[in-house]
Amino acid sequence: MQAEEQDKMNEWVRLTSTDGYDFLVKRKVAMGSGTLRNSLSAESSFSEALSNTCHINERAVIVEKLCEYLSYKSLYDGAKKNEEIPDFQDRVQPEISLELLVAADYYDV
Repeated sequence: MQAEEQDKMNEWVRLTSTDGYDFLVKRKVAMGSGTLRNSLSAESSFSEALSNTCHINERAVIVEKLCEYLSYKSLYDGAKKNEEIPDFQDRVQPEISLELLVAADYYDV
């Protein structure tokens, strides 16, 4: 039973912002980020891989939007060519766009 509980715990990853907010996302979704994928990889010796927690050096509003985009990316990743995909740009407030662009570049999304 412990192995089953461990698998369920490993299914989720906690992303913590600099201002103390926590975001729980599915591991599959978090793996959409190259930086998070490397940090959470079982082969790595990073503490993030053991604790399933990544400390993101961004404000909560930026981490929330990164999580939202990673979910969007995961949802539409296998979309058919004729399927209409809504534009994510409409979800980004202009006030955070530059900060979000820098974070997206760093987290390789």
